[in-house]
Amino acid sequence: MELNGLEMKSVELKNVFKISALAAAIALTGCGGDIVLNAQAPNVDVAPTQPTNPAPTTPTEQYAGTYDAGLSQAVTSALGNDTTVQVISGRITQDTVLKSGAMYALSGPVFVGNDKADSATLTIEPGVVVFGRSGNDYLVVSRDSKINAVGSKDKPIIMTSLQDVVGDETSAGQWGGMVLLGNAPSNKCPSDGSDCALQVEGVEEGAVFGGTNWEDNSGALKYVVVKYAGYEIAPDNELNGITFGGVGSATSVDYIQVHANADDGVEFFGGAVNVKHLVLTGNQDDSIDWDNGYRGKMQHVFVQHDQNAGDANRAIEADNDGSNPDKEPMSNPTISNITIMGNNFDGKDDSEGVYLREGTAAKIYNMVITGPNEMGECLEVEDNPVSQAHLQNGGIIIENSMMACSNDENFKYKDAGVNLEEWFMAQSGNSITTSPLLSSKGTPLTGSPLLEKGQDVGTNVDGSFFDTTDYIGAFNATEDWRKDWAFGFGGGVVTAQAEAAGCPAGTVAISPADGVTTTCEISGRITSDLRLTANKLYALSGPVFVGNDNADSATLSIDAGVTVFGRSGNDYLVISRGSKINAQGSSTAPIIFTSNQDITGEVTAAGQWGGMVLLGNASSNKCPQDGSDCALQVEGVEEGAVFGGTNDQDNSGTLRYVVVKHAGYEIAPDNELNGITFGGVGNKTTVEYIQVHQNADDGVEFFGGTVNAKYVVLTGNQDDSVDWDNGYRGKMQYVLVKHAADDSDANRAIEGDNDGSTPNKQPQSNPQIANMTIIGNNFDGKDDSEGVYLREGTMAQLSNFVITGPAGMGECFEIEDTPVTQQNATNLDISFTHSVVACQNGENFKNIDETWFLSQSKNEVASKQTDVLKGYFTQFAATPKDFGGDKFFDNADFIGAVKEGNDWTVGWTVGLGH
Repeated sequence: MELNGLEMKSVELKNVFKISALAAAIALTGCGGDIVLNAQAPNVDVAPTQPTNPAPTTPTEQYAGTYDAGLSQAVTSALGNDTTVQVISGRITQDTVLKSGAMYALSGPVFVGNDKADSATLTIEPGVVVFGRSGNDYLVVSRDSKINAVGSKDKPIIMTSLQDVVGDETSAGQWGGMVLLGNAPSNKCPSDGSDCALQVEGVEEGAVFGGTNWEDNSGALKYVVVKYAGYEIAPDNELNGITFGGVGSATSVDYIQVHANADDGVEFFGGAVNVKHLVLTGNQDDSIDWDNGYRGKMQHVFVQHDQNAGDANRAIEADNDGSNPDKEPMSNPTISNITIMGNNFDGKDDSEGVYLREGTAAKIYNMVITGPNEMGECLEVEDNPVSQAHLQNGGIIIENSMMACSNDENFKYKDAGVNLEEWFMAQSGNSITTSPLLSSKGTPLTGSPLLEKGQDVGTNVDGSFFDTTDYIGAFNATEDWRKDWAFGFGGGVVTAQAEAAGCPAGTVAISPADGVTTTCEISGRITSDLRLTANKLYALSGPVFVGNDNADSATLSIDAGVTVFGRSGNDYLVISRGSKINAQGSSTAPIIFTSNQDITGEVTAAGQWGGMVLLGNASSNKCPQDGSDCALQVEGVEEGAVFGGTNDQDNSGTLRYVVVKHAGYEIAPDNELNGITFGGVGNKTTVEYIQVHQNADDGVEFFGGTVNAKYVVLTGNQDDSVDWDNGYRGKMQYVLVKHAADDSDANRAIEGDNDGSTPNKQPQSNPQIANMTIIGNNFDGKDDSEGVYLREGTMAQLSNFVITGPAGMGECFEIEDTPVTQQNATNLDISFTHSVVACQNGENFKNIDETWFLSQSKNEVASKQTDVLKGYFTQFAATPKDFGGDKFFDNADFIGAVKEGNDWTVGWTVGLGH
């Protein structure tokens, strides 16, 4: 699931910020210290002589703070335009304006006012950027002081890290955050009514809040974006993105975002501040946290955990008081129109939905909670008497809300407590669904059950604050109120728009499979073009189909170096007729399809996941002979996966430098998936540089069709390496087959068929194969390691072969003893030329005379493997076939698949001992 550019790394600038420049800037920046800023004539040092190449212009107007030439030059170099940076430090005790036209660097803890003394208002103009350079840089608005940070949709105020400003790598916790302290009540205040002064978490001593004025006013925040904050002061003592300590309801908070904070997005310690249009994205602990008597209101709230399945905990973690859950004033906020989208993070904490605990009450309307299958619980109420009583006496209300989690844990509760699912469904307007029809951005799609199902809280609850709505979730069908100001939605950036990051749209981020790499899950049916971008892992979840059968066609593109894996035998990929795969790796960055065990470093084996299936519209002799529509069910795949037709030039896309490992799960006895199955695939499809390694069934199998393949490696496969049937007439060149080196399961290198019941059925199988090396092993089980077996009426044109193996190997070349197949050999519809057979088993040939083989052009027989191969390189001097200008076949100067000095297998294959 992709969120239009939200990411943990901001885009690199064209003029990349040099580390030396940054170091110089920090060294040149003043160390700070207490300063008193004057509204009429703020403290500004006289600018020194300008540095060169490049340097910011000396400020022509007076800005708050201290002008810093070194830091200004560094930011100017990074941004490519003149930028003035003013350093703000100490305590602001007079009204001060951060004017547009400059950036402002916080230096250490910056306080607005003393506690209820020397009060001041800090005004921040639209478009201003304020940044911190370390975790000790944060902004605190003291009791009785105010912040007036009112941006606009096209000029939001941005509070972020130095790294974000200069285009360096961004992450949570790069600076402190913002803290507002007010005089509203908290149930931590003394119960005797004496003065209340509660120390706020994460801030130096003396930053206190609390009082008796529910309607206290700490100013205004509007169109404000806070990014990459939340420095950990000490274990379990981090700064939130925005902390509200005892902030009163006369404070105005509207259109704010906290992105990628190391602790909570927003936390409310008591108070009654109200919030509208709140965006919380990619925060690493709770997105919303309230405690100790918070009684505010919220509406239009969007929460999304990190799209890369990175650190996350609860969307809402709500408390009253841990030691005295029914303590007054009791936390009891009212929230309407909230969308919560979890992720698959599973670490010390999990991605979860809403947890109401420690006696909090709450009234929640028009809420939707959704998330992927590895997400934790979506709604939980703590199993303590006070919290459980709220469920029965109306202290907790959740109405017109929808649970849409796919984790089988929409609700978590103790058996002794209230059955939360039954309670939820008994509330007015609630529902459970698996399909909320939300876009990756959280907006409802056409037909979404969220639309027109909401409660009008403006009429029914409180029209003085709540807007009139008729929908569930943060958004209606037409308006995205985040657009153009919030980070990841067209705004909230210092320099350039954020790149799209995380998992591509159409996939879902899950926990990193290897503990590190962004991992995206693919499931269901892909009906629009999808690109699997590089530097990620992709997990197949169940049968994944590209397109419907000759309908809703799509192309699945896969970047070089991508790894796709399955976690069970039911995970496989099918390219439907009419759709395409465009998998183009390289010799240094092949595309890998493998098992979960391979990703996690566990023991690998054949059959650990499904495999890959390409279905096309080319001919098969299983198609109806009357020319009517052909739809042949392919083996090993769920019903409806069909192939066949009349277009032998059909195009199913490209496989280039693709390795398939550890696949071939047995669906049923004698019904296993091949490594790569080609069902009716046409010759416009490109297949070259492919490998199937350690598959439980065949390496590659061709059911009819005309697809060609070049540079093919088939190693350690447990059934046939190459299998064809039912009219296959493609071409292959440079094919290396090597049975398992440990003499484990193997069968034929080639098993070639036409039709078992009608061996001469048309179109008749007749592939052309050149430059193939077959190396058998000593496996002797239900089947044996063998070379080439042609049967059931197939024809074949074979040349430039090397077939060899040890003494325990079975027959090396066999033609079935049936009339049609034997007649094909007699008529030379089976031809075998310019080749050598060198088996040590005394059974080079079966059901065909050695004289037949030697009578054909340029064939020879050798005694042992070392006569013909050095490793897998051909060392037998033989005359290769001249293909006379054939557009597919090369005129190779050797027989076999690989010659020394031109090893096309190096760098991208496995299992060959490179």
